[in-house]
Amino acid sequence: QVQPVESGGGLVQPGGSLRLSCAASGNIFSINSMGWYRQAPGNQRELVASIFNSGSTNYADSVKGRFTISRNNANNAKLPVYLQMNSLKPEDTAVYYCKVSTFSGNYWGQGTQVTVSS
Repeated sequence: QVQPVESGGGLVQPGGSLRLSCAASGNIFSINSMGWYRQAPGNQRELVASIFNSGSTNYADSVKGRFTISRNNANNAKLPVYLQMNSLKPEDTAVYYCKVSTFSGNYWGQGTQVTVSS
């Protein structure tokens, strides 16, 4: 099992930046990919960005050019995984979740609130 833990959320003004982090304990050697998802009130949870063991990344169209997913590449580590969010908009307001995909299943963190408001 893997237990992801998110951090870094908060309140920011439109146009500002935040960096989210996702760390995890457990059998991290079985991780295939990691992703950031978000869920706003009344909306379904949606993919924001993902990164695979190969290093390839994938982004939702709504965040391309503004958000960057990355990881600590020292010693080929898979964790932590970061989500750098720039040029934030009010519509980015949501609870952001880290998802870890392994050979045995998917594991979700508890989420961290991001609020973009003036």
